[in-house]
Amino acid sequence: MPTFAQSVINASEWQAYRDAFVEGTGRVVDVANGGISHSEGQGYGLWLAVLAEDRPSFERILSFTRTELMLRDDGLAAWRWEPDSQPHVPDTNNATDGDMLIAYALYQAGALWTDSSYTEQATTMVRTVGRSMLVQADGLTAILPGALGFEGDGQGPVLNLSYWIFEALPVFAQIDPEIDWDGVYQTGLEIARRAAVSKAGIPPDWLVLDAGGMEPAPNFEPEFGYNNIRIPFYMMRADIDPAYLGPYRRNADAAGLYKINVRSGARIEPIGEPGYRLIQAAMECIATGNAVPEDLRTMSPTSYYAATLQLLLLDHLRRSHADCVGGTG
Repeated sequence: MPTFAQSVINASEWQAYRDAFVEGTGRVVDVANGGISHSEGQGYGLWLAVLAEDRPSFERILSFTRTELMLRDDGLAAWRWEPDSQPHVPDTNNATDGDMLIAYALYQAGALWTDSSYTEQATTMVRTVGRSMLVQADGLTAILPGALGFEGDGQGPVLNLSYWIFEALPVFAQIDPEIDWDGVYQTGLEIARRAAVSKAGIPPDWLVLDAGGMEPAPNFEPEFGYNNIRIPFYMMRADIDPAYLGPYRRNADAAGLYKINVRSGARIEPIGEPGYRLIQAAMECIATGNAVPEDLRTMSPTSYYAATLQLLLLDHLRRSHADCVGGTG
């Protein structure tokens, strides 16, 4: 659990983020994706509101999440909300990373504001995820990306390593010790190890595990892309051994990260907004001590996704690696 003695998210940054991406209703808007909302975005918004110690915003985001997305009988969230559709939620399938983000934010909110109602909802969600969204893949306990559509095509379930929110898993183990959350954590590291010996050295966004190896999932592009740029991000926030960052550093440069064809190892296109470039710069600082460039040390509200990752990573660097961003710790 992070400590909350003092928020390290600047009030001006948080205000800029809210102005750009959070409606008054509490809907977190993916402005680069047709103005939709999704459980992932609501979860990130809740998490950021806790880190910014902004309870009114947290309550608004939670209210929208509960009334508009938590429509499923199991208490998890529907994955997508569309402003131009009727109903706004045409598909009630969940996205497990969104559920995990929401639960983690609720648990942190319960600790910060001493509110058991948040903790109770977090506990319910964690227990549901642990009992319905974990599967066996090549003998390992893994996170199923959603209830439907990821069963695989005869090769085992389709997985996505960016769904491993590593820092949340030890908290989930405290909430629900009957589930082997440490095993889930270790599976994430094992997927990273298997990817490291592949041609590209990094996993595709969608993969299957089989016979001690890892392959791109059938019927998905064999690409490392916008999903998986979160892998080194989550590893850094969890203070995982920086050696795991090596393959991701090798597939980036000062311009940022890249979409990669994992079969050939070829770069497809750059992923270069400030929030994504900060991931590359933070990896370099943690691995080598080279400070983050000045222009990346404050959040820039470009796209929702890039700004979200940038603000969450700045929070971590300011707390744990202040020398990377010009602080004193």
